[in-house]
Amino acid sequence: MKILVLNCGSSSLKYQLINMETEEVLASGKYERIGEEEAFMTHKACGKKVEIKKPAYDHKEAIEFTLQQFTNPEYKVIDSLDEINAIGHRVVHGGEIFKDSALIDDKVIEEIRECGKFAPLHNPAAALGMEACKKVMPGKPMVAVFDTTFHQTMPKDKYIYPIPYKYYKEFGIRKYGAHGTSHMYVSRKLAELENKPIEGLKIVTCHLGQGASICAIEDGKSLDTSMGLTPLGGISMVTRSGDLDPSVLTYIMKKENIGPQEMEDILNKKSGISAISGLAPDFRVIEEESNKGNEMAKIAIEEFNYSVASYIAKYAVAMKGIDYIVFTGGIGENQINIRKGICEKLKFMGVELDEEENNVRGVEKVISKPESKVKIYLIPTNEELMIANETLRLIK
Repeated sequence: MKILVLNCGSSSLKYQLINMETEEVLASGKYERIGEEEAFMTHKACGKKVEIKKPAYDHKEAIEFTLQQFTNPEYKVIDSLDEINAIGHRVVHGGEIFKDSALIDDKVIEEIRECGKFAPLHNPAAALGMEACKKVMPGKPMVAVFDTTFHQTMPKDKYIYPIPYKYYKEFGIRKYGAHGTSHMYVSRKLAELENKPIEGLKIVTCHLGQGASICAIEDGKSLDTSMGLTPLGGISMVTRSGDLDPSVLTYIMKKENIGPQEMEDILNKKSGISAISGLAPDFRVIEEESNKGNEMAKIAIEEFNYSVASYIAKYAVAMKGIDYIVFTGGIGENQINIRKGICEKLKFMGVELDEEENNVRGVEKVISKPESKVKIYLIPTNEELMIANETLRLIK
C-alpha cells in the first residue's frame, strides 16, 4: 500500500510518497514558485537529492512533473503510477463542516473552498491541488485531512468568543485551532515513548515554526489551543501578529485609511517578531542578531519566548497541572536557545531543562533533568505520516 501525501500552497507543492507497510518515505520534495517561469523542484529519492528547474504554470503541471520523478530511471521508486493506492491532502481549515477527515468528492472540494474564508492563504490552494489530481490521476481515491479536526474535542467554554452569540450562530465565528495533525502525532508518540496509555496524561505540545501554536492535550484529546478562528491568532509568530487588542486594528485602519484586506495582509505577512526586529522573516537570522546584541532582535526573541511560556502556564491552569511539555516544528526541533529561554520562564512550575541534553536538534529525546516536575521532550513532528494513516483508514 503506497500513499501520496500532498500539501499544496498558493505557489508551492510539498509531497511524500510513503510505503505504508514499512512507513518508509520512498520519495519526498517540494515544488516552488508554481505559476512562474523560474519554478523549480527539490526531489529526494534513493539516497539522492536533485534540484530541477522546470516551469510549472499551475498545480496540474507541477503534480504531473512530480509524478514523473517517481518512475524516473535515475532514482525510480515505483514501476507505475498504478502502484499509488490513494492521495492524502493536508487542509488547514475544516470549519464546523468537517468533524473528521473526509473522502474527497466535488461537494467536499466546494465545502473546503467555503471554509477558505477562515484560511484564505491555505484552503484555496488545497482545493487547487485536489482538482489537479482529479485531472492527472482520475478515479484515484483521495482524502482530506484537516488541521482543525483534532481540536473538535474542545469544550464550548474554551472555543466560544466573548462577542454577541449571534456571530457564532450566523457566521461560525469561534476558535478552531490549527496544526492538529502535528499536535496529535507528537502527543501519541510521547505516550508510545513513555510506554503509557495516553488516557490520564496531561501534555502541552508546542508546535513552533513559521506558524506556531500551543495545545493542551488531556487524555489524548485537545482541551484548548492557542490559534483561534484563523491561523493568525495565539502566540506571536515570524510574520504573524498573534493575539492583539482588537482596537489596534481599527485604530490603524482609521489612521492609515486602509480596508480589511490590507489590514489582514499586514497582520499575516508584515507583523510578528520579524516586524519587531526589523529583520528578514527568518527566525535563524533574528536569533543570530539577538545573540550579537541587536537590541530589537533581543526584544523580539524575548517577546516570543514569553508568549509561548505564558500559554504553557495558562494550560497548566486548564488541566490542573502538566505532566509533559513537548517541543516540535522547525523552531521547536532546532532552536536550542529558544527551548532554553522558554523553559527558564517556567522554573516556578518546577520545570528544569538539562542544558547538556538540550544541546541537540531534530531527535526524539528527553531534555529535562531527572528531578524536573514536568518532563520535557523533543519530538520531531511527522504530519505526513499522520495524513497517510488517516487516508489509509478512510479508504479501507
